[in-house]
Amino acid sequence: MGLLALGTPLPWSEAKKHADHVRNHGITQFLHIWERLKDRTGDELLWGDEIEYMVVAFDDDEKNAKLSLRQTEILAKLSNIVDDICADCPDDISPPQFHPEYGRYMLESTPGSPYTGSIGDLLSVEGNMRYRRTLARKHLNPNEVPLTFTSFPRLGAPGQFTEPYYDPTDAISSHSLFLPEEITNPHARFPTLTANIRTRRGSKVAINLPIFVDKNTPRPFIDPTTPWDRNRYPEDSEAKNGAALPDHIYLDAMGFGMGCCCLQLTFQACNVSDARRLYDGLVPIGPILLALTGASPIWRGYLADVDCRWNVIAGSVDDRTAGERGEKPLSPEDRFRIPKSRYDSVDLYISDNWMNRPEYNDTYVPYDEAIYDRLLKNGIDALLAKHVAHLFIRDPLVIFSETIDQDDSTSSDHFENLQSTNWQTLRFKPPPPGSPIGWRVEFRSMEVQITDFENAAFAVFVVLLSRAIMSFNLNTYLPISKVDENMARAQQRDASRQGRFYFRKNVYPPGSSAASSGSSSPVECNPRKRDKKLRNCFAAAAPPDDAFIAVNGHAVEEEFVEMSMDEIINGKGPEFPGLLGLINAYLDTLDIEPQEMAKIQQYLGLIRRRADGSLLTAATWIRNFVQSHPDYKQDSVVSQEINYDLLTAIDEM
Repeated sequence: MGLLALGTPLPWSEAKKHADHVRNHGITQFLHIWERLKDRTGDELLWGDEIEYMVVAFDDDEKNAKLSLRQTEILAKLSNIVDDICADCPDDISPPQFHPEYGRYMLESTPGSPYTGSIGDLLSVEGNMRYRRTLARKHLNPNEVPLTFTSFPRLGAPGQFTEPYYDPTDAISSHSLFLPEEITNPHARFPTLTANIRTRRGSKVAINLPIFVDKNTPRPFIDPTTPWDRNRYPEDSEAKNGAALPDHIYLDAMGFGMGCCCLQLTFQACNVSDARRLYDGLVPIGPILLALTGASPIWRGYLADVDCRWNVIAGSVDDRTAGERGEKPLSPEDRFRIPKSRYDSVDLYISDNWMNRPEYNDTYVPYDEAIYDRLLKNGIDALLAKHVAHLFIRDPLVIFSETIDQDDSTSSDHFENLQSTNWQTLRFKPPPPGSPIGWRVEFRSMEVQITDFENAAFAVFVVLLSRAIMSFNLNTYLPISKVDENMARAQQRDASRQGRFYFRKNVYPPGSSAASSGSSSPVECNPRKRDKKLRNCFAAAAPPDDAFIAVNGHAVEEEFVEMSMDEIINGKGPEFPGLLGLINAYLDTLDIEPQEMAKIQQYLGLIRRRADGSLLTAATWIRNFVQSHPDYKQDSVVSQEINYDLLTAIDEM
């Protein structure tokens, strides 16, 4: 989440008056950045991870695991000591950083300094993650533990799920039936964001997850724990008037989504062109790794028939009005019908590389035509202009009165107001003004894993895959509609083992093959010297003489098939080596010591086994734990005792 601005946030009734101002000046700020830095090139690989923890307080006498709401106190303590811990740091680890997040029980951690492309840095990730966890735990109460766990199983369930207890009837920003106000970070940004989403939308958010139907689950399932007749806020009747669906787990607040933990990675690219190519190359990977990292099968004390958090977060910040959602005609204040929440999968490919066929952007994507025209007139190409103009159909949700007027030549706050509240599976990130940081890509789909080894394994996998994509000029393009379908499939129960996903049959550029994948191929007549570190600047593959025919001489539908997770990761015959095959081909271009390669292969082995089904996802492991617990009554209910034993077992891993 980074640094949080101080100031006076405007309620929606006032903030909406400044929406056009923020959009207009946000575009001006982007154009200033573009003009200064569009030709910047040569940046080295710098990258980092963001790990989110939930702090859990264990009450051994009551056999209850609760969320500790001491974020402010914990962060203050960590901030005070972080400058004094260098003596305790291993030589290869800078003092880490800890940041606030939406939930008052959450901590976000990042490395103290970015990783580089060195093999040593790649292999330091697990130790860095472990050090951060150890440091956080050292400054918690004896009964508190920082867990990398995606969703707290009994958040919003009956009984006490926070320490201390608070009554949800006082949820003045969300009006939730289940979550108290105090679940939210007290910084003014967060309750204002919560209230403004609800106010702009014209109702509470409404998320419905299908219940996992077990032997004794009532049919139809009508949740007996929902306070159907509460009458404190105007929206209280929404649940019984249709917002809460039968046979579903109903969630009604931003905290259910933004209170989840995840693993995110950010990469600095060589230049803006490489950033756009990397962004596009990773778009189809997002759903695959969402399924492979699935870790959230329990919501509000019930087993759900899903394994992932994504749709919960998408619904939790869905500020679209009924007209924008297509449920009613557009009102005079509605500008567009908007198919997706502002937290959802990527809508557009943005690279101007010749392999990007127009047919891949095959879904309806509303965009602000005035902003689009303005960007074109200022030298932005059509693909990037449409991307930005699409992001800017949204309204800014939190505006501080003190920062309405800014120096657009030195600030990017208005641009980031909208950029940072479009939470997609990837984020294309321009350089901040006055910073040495370059053009970046953030990979955002993965669920956080239970252990540091697992989180490090997925980080190493994505880093190496990003290098293979760029080095071999790989073509991973799928129609966006198929990426969207993959996102839906990825969240289904046991999708990693049982699901099938659309994926490209041949990822090599036209005229290339598994034995020859472009100018940087590891198999050449005169192979180049092996690199000692991960490169960051890559020449894009030149289009072949018959490029138009090679790219457009067949229907897009001929380019992809449905594959299992095992096939996508581990390969499907000689023509498709799998993502791990591509990574291993890239590793063959590097000068790596045997012991270093052995460690890398340990990480990749986890990915291989997770994909072939011999290693369970966290979601399946959690589901199995619950269903085999002696207190489980085969009724889909995850009791306080089951939750306590589950989180105790996870802490002992």
